Amino acid sequence: MSFSSDYPVFYVTVDVVCLTVRDGVFSVLLAERGEGEQKGRWALPGGFVHPDEDLETAARRELEEETGVRAPALLEQLASYGDPGRDPRGRVVSVAHLAVAPDLGDATGGSDATAAAWVSVETALRKRLAFDHNLILRDGVARARAKLEWSPVAASFCPPEFTVADLRGVYEAVWGARLDPANFHRKATGARGFLVPLGRTAGGGRGRPAQLYRVGSATRIHPPLTISD
Repeated sequence: MSFSSDYPVFYVTVDVVCLTVRDGVFSVLLAERGEGEQKGRWALPGGFVHPDEDLETAARRELEEETGVRAPALLEQLASYGDPGRDPRGRVVSVAHLAVAPDLGDATGGSDATAAAWVSVETALRKRLAFDHNLILRDGVARARAKLEWSPVAASFCPPEFTVADLRGVYEAVWGARLDPANFHRKATGARGFLVPLGRTAGGGRGRPAQLYRVGSATRIHPPLTISD
């Protein structure tokens, strides 16, 4: 099949939903647009894909150029967004990516971003972000929460040896809600291969010493550690 003017050219961009927990707060990385369409608005880091790069390479490049933050090893595609009116500049399709990881470092504006900052997800969702980035962010948050229910990623936010209360703190930050300690403990310790007891307790604190655990070898939590019920 040859190219035809019946199929007009459109542009492809990437946007990155970069999520972490900083000081106990579920946070997203935003960049302030310094030029072009919607200058001055906060947005997810992103930009146009170069002709000689694949989508993941473009996402990693744009994230680091605009915020100074290097993407973690795992950067996954979230979804594609192609509403004809999503970008006033013309027909633009964005392939959004998702990163969920600890210790991602401080943000500094660069490239065409005048500033970059970690913002609480709750605050970011109340902002009027550029383009359709509120929608992309909501989808990214929903995917991240689902990942914590069926994968051990939450344990990466804990030290190598941690208590169930430490782990619960990660889930509470991501969901923005208090969880019943006994119910969470039952689910976390009942998931096969998720947590390995070390036979030691954490020092200090009041009351009964808390048991220490490390993350197990399971790549999926079964049964899922559902938070909604």
